[in-house]
Amino acid sequence: MIGIDLGSRQVKMIQMQQGQVIRREMADTIGFYRQYGRVRDGQLQIDLLEAGWSGDQVVATGYGKMAVSITGAQQIPEIQAHALGAVFQSQRNSFTLIDIGGQDSKVILIRDGKVVDFLTNDRCAASSGRYLENMANVLDISLEELAGYDQDPAEINATCAIFGETELVARIVEGFSLPQLAAGVNYALYHRLAPLLKRMDSDLLVLSGGVALNQALTRILERETGREVLTLPDPQYNGAIGCCVFGGI
Repeated sequence: MIGIDLGSRQVKMIQMQQGQVIRREMADTIGFYRQYGRVRDGQLQIDLLEAGWSGDQVVATGYGKMAVSITGAQQIPEIQAHALGAVFQSQRNSFTLIDIGGQDSKVILIRDGKVVDFLTNDRCAASSGRYLENMANVLDISLEELAGYDQDPAEINATCAIFGETELVARIVEGFSLPQLAAGVNYALYHRLAPLLKRMDSDLLVLSGGVALNQALTRILERETGREVLTLPDPQYNGAIGCCVFGGI
């Protein structure tokens, strides 16, 4: 069974047998499309055999699933794939899933293993991993270093990623320290998620997506919400894993 998550920034591929991951691969989305994509009948199509993957069943999801065709693949909605992957990985049935990807974020309310409601924010990069990447670049630090700061944050209020960079530069000029600035960036991301979380509240918050690796955000969520926060074992591959679950691993 092969599951593919066609993300806006990265393509994630998982192969599973009997509930176990036997192969995984992550590739830059644009590079992957350029290398393996062929335009047929006006649509970009991907042949997994050319990409070195083969399997008896393929399920795909993700940002690009409507515009890109995977030869022989069944396609399912992102919300469904991420919910299935999170239930499988967490072994929990009722929680709020927070999936923060490269260019959007999703907050999904799950009860008894099923999606009850969801909210998405895909209109602005300010609530996505791209925002953290840009701000880390302004601070000239890695994402790993950025993820270490959550105390005494500088106030960063801009709701736009571009204005956020301008505000961050202003805080630098004002003399705030690197730890304060980095903590302010992480808190800014939390503040953009907070309204969604209030509408999708649970005793347990589960994190997926690349931003789930940001330990500072985890600590902020625990402190500000008072909820238990769980990061999935394979947060970046959660959508692809959910595809395999749908296919009946």
